[in-house]
Amino acid sequence: MTNVLVTGGAGYIGSHACKALKAAGFTPVTYDNLVTGWKDAVKFGPFEQGDLSDRARLAAVFAKYEPVAVMHFAALSQVGEAMSEPGRYWRNNVEGSLTLIEAATAAGCLNFVFSSTCATYGEHDNVVLDESTPQEPLNAYGASKRAVENILRDFGAAYGLKHVIFRYFNVAGADPDGEVGEHHRPETHLIPVMLEAIDGKRPALTIHGTDYDTPDGTCIRDYVHVMDLVDAHVLGLKWLQDGKESRVFNLGTGKGFSVREVIDASGAVTNREVPYSEGPRRAGDATKLVSGSTRAAAELGWTPERSTMPQMIADAWRWHQNGHYEG
Repeated sequence: MTNVLVTGGAGYIGSHACKALKAAGFTPVTYDNLVTGWKDAVKFGPFEQGDLSDRARLAAVFAKYEPVAVMHFAALSQVGEAMSEPGRYWRNNVEGSLTLIEAATAAGCLNFVFSSTCATYGEHDNVVLDESTPQEPLNAYGASKRAVENILRDFGAAYGLKHVIFRYFNVAGADPDGEVGEHHRPETHLIPVMLEAIDGKRPALTIHGTDYDTPDGTCIRDYVHVMDLVDAHVLGLKWLQDGKESRVFNLGTGKGFSVREVIDASGAVTNREVPYSEGPRRAGDATKLVSGSTRAAAELGWTPERSTMPQMIADAWRWHQNGHYEG
């Protein structure tokens, strides 16, 4: 069988990627330390528990499975935490990724799909972002992802490591079949936090900043459905298997929604009132992040079919009501 090593495969996006890989005929091998992931989310292939900092453990896993590629999702990703504890982000996201890249290269696994972020772009007022936009991250999360992109380029030049880098915009939704979904500890993403507030499982949602230079004063983000996102990763893997060159792709829809617009849509989908309060801005947040790229569509043939706001909220709400992980 064709094995793909999926770091962070017990997490939100990684677990959905494992499902997509299995559907595409691959065997996803999850490598996860379960610090933020869930063992219950590993349903589509073998599981190997380990940390990215453990070079010997990584070498053993590469030797055991001989993967044809790596899909690297494992990372810390909370903007607020990245501002207050930058050292954790540099150590975990950069040092861990470097160890993984070295292990992959040593094992002769030279196809690498990397989960990056639009946070590498930073603040560009009134600019839709494409792959050529200057990268000027505002926090250690975006900066650490940019650093890993640079490492991949250097290893490509030195060792022939081919890579596809995906810079995500905001990921939302859940597997429509309900096998996996979004569950962070703690939860910080807007839509699941909002659904928990709607359901009375947490206090009212806080809007972080209402004085941004946007039509309603709240931040604007481009949202993409997690199932559309992981479909792009499978296409990226096949791109590399076809012998094509390393490439960077934005993954977004090109349409931005403000926090207030997401709140209104959530109320409409759930037919419930969204309890919220207004608070100050959160350090490290950009005003507007919206993709202006058509590269993924043109070159990968990627179409984000489920990435409408009502669909993303409906799938997330279904998972919120019916899905859970216990360990």
